[in-house]
Amino acid sequence: MKSMSKMLPGVIALAAATVLSLTGAEVRAQDKTITLCWAAWDPANALVELSKDFTTKTGIKMKFEFVPWTSFADRMLNELNSKGKLCALIIGDSQWIGGAAEQGQYVKLNEFFDKEGIKMTDFAPATVVGYAEWPKNTPNYWALPAMADAVGWTYRKDWFAKPELQAEFKKKYNRDLAPPKTWTEFKEVAEFFQGRMIDGKKVYGAYLFTERGSEGITMGVTNVLYPMGFKYEDPKKPYAMDGFVNSPDAVRGLEFYKALYKGSTPPGLTNAYMTEGLDAFKSGQVAMMMNWFAFFPGLYKDPNVGGDKIGFFVNPSDKAKGVQLGGQGISVVSYSPNRNEALQYIKWFANPDVQKKWQAIGGSSAAKAVLNDPAYPKSSPFAQPFLDSMDMVVDFWAEPSYAQLLLSMQKRVHDYVVADKGTAKEALDALVVDWKKVFKDDGKAK
Repeated sequence: MKSMSKMLPGVIALAAATVLSLTGAEVRAQDKTITLCWAAWDPANALVELSKDFTTKTGIKMKFEFVPWTSFADRMLNELNSKGKLCALIIGDSQWIGGAAEQGQYVKLNEFFDKEGIKMTDFAPATVVGYAEWPKNTPNYWALPAMADAVGWTYRKDWFAKPELQAEFKKKYNRDLAPPKTWTEFKEVAEFFQGRMIDGKKVYGAYLFTERGSEGITMGVTNVLYPMGFKYEDPKKPYAMDGFVNSPDAVRGLEFYKALYKGSTPPGLTNAYMTEGLDAFKSGQVAMMMNWFAFFPGLYKDPNVGGDKIGFFVNPSDKAKGVQLGGQGISVVSYSPNRNEALQYIKWFANPDVQKKWQAIGGSSAAKAVLNDPAYPKSSPFAQPFLDSMDMVVDFWAEPSYAQLLLSMQKRVHDYVVADKGTAKEALDALVVDWKKVFKDDGKAK
């Protein structure tokens, strides 16, 4: 998941601190306590349980500062920008890497990784690029992949299986009512369910992200834009966006998202994101819901809509494949006086056995030791869709000025999709103008 706050200028990047040897650290560990900062949600609770093993092993005590997602970015980025010493470790959004690296807020981990034999090749490539690297696609590491995530889909498997609905859908579309593989199929399925009475209740086709204030509608619309051909820039010319951000394919994608929003979703959800989607699905309002894979373990266990009633599928394709990357890496905060102890935590967390336990108790490991296990695809009903998703993820800008870039996209897309202002082409043309100004101010574009 991403966030929207703007980082302020900081200090020059610090070199990675040399970790204390465990033997020496253990002598003083009883007097040491480090704080790990993250968002408040189920995986964070699982990390508290997992971290008890770290304290047992090293004697270093753990505290946790968990903040609701709605205020997570503001709270944590304010902490970093003010050079606060609360967090020794922070599990920060992928978008923060560029700013945190350039402003000296995270410890660079290359020397530490080399010393301890921690290899980035042991983690899923998309998570290394997304959560750890700055500049992107260079071997400069500021985090260890911690929580692998992407947008996925849930659906009411029990509704899809109803014989009368199967028959009606087959007659209308000459194919089985099943999880959609393309966006064309998705629209047909969503419209089929829209306004239908099921079990005595009016239901709707789909739930989509529409939230404007932080990142929600951007994290939603990109799942249509990417497969339909939207690109952030010319692959051969960085920061050249004309004809890519506002290409005919991108315009088609934005128009398609609006058509889905207007014709397939429950009324009133004009500013809705993760929580509202979970509520809509759990209350039986929608046949299909977009959300982050991180929420799917809890949904599968839900007494009302989980178990045999629920199914999962990967983001639909179009002319190509693509899905929005989520997730976070874990970083050592440069301002903390407990950097050595924080680095010990990184070393411990990177261990394959710890990663396997992290996955088992409610985390989402990015380690190949977990993801490449032959048993993994069948470990849950959403495991294979997750693997498929991680092979086609795309991320939003991770530039230090990402917050300005994100706010512009939030405004332009929301104004068009929800507020009915202008055309899709006008929205994307305006977005290119906005983004050009940001990169010109940054000295990265003419």
